Amino acid sequence: MSDILHRLPEFLGNHFYLSLALVGVLVALAVTEAQRFTRGYTALTPAGLTQLVNRENALLIDLSAPADFEKGHIPGAKNVAPGRFDPENKDLARVRELPVALVCRTGQASAQAARRLKKAGFSQVYWLEGGLATWTEAHMPLARGRA
Repeated sequence: MSDILHRLPEFLGNHFYLSLALVGVLVALAVTEAQRFTRGYTALTPAGLTQLVNRENALLIDLSAPADFEKGHIPGAKNVAPGRFDPENKDLARVRELPVALVCRTGQASAQAARRLKKAGFSQVYWLEGGLATWTEAHMPLARGRA
């Protein structure tokens, strides 16, 4: 071990750019993990979402376009178009203390909506990481048509 520590400065000097790249990757990883812990909402897997809905009767909001929603959505989900999503909506205000889970096709729009719900004061906000694509990859059921 001491031999490695003695040769480390020589290695760093001979491979400056490689060492700099390693430090950059480590910093990026640390920043990403810090953001994950401070974002305020929880990422879920398909199994975790199923447990949340079954055990805690969470409100499930699908932010897909209406046409995509009709092609396939998680059973029990309520469709809200991303452009019409408003955390201050009176219907949503009634469930401010209940668990709210968000899903979309890829997970991008639902992550942004989760951030907005946390800023609006919702206490239990969840997000299906990877969106409906992750749900279908896990061979979970889909409902078709309007809910």
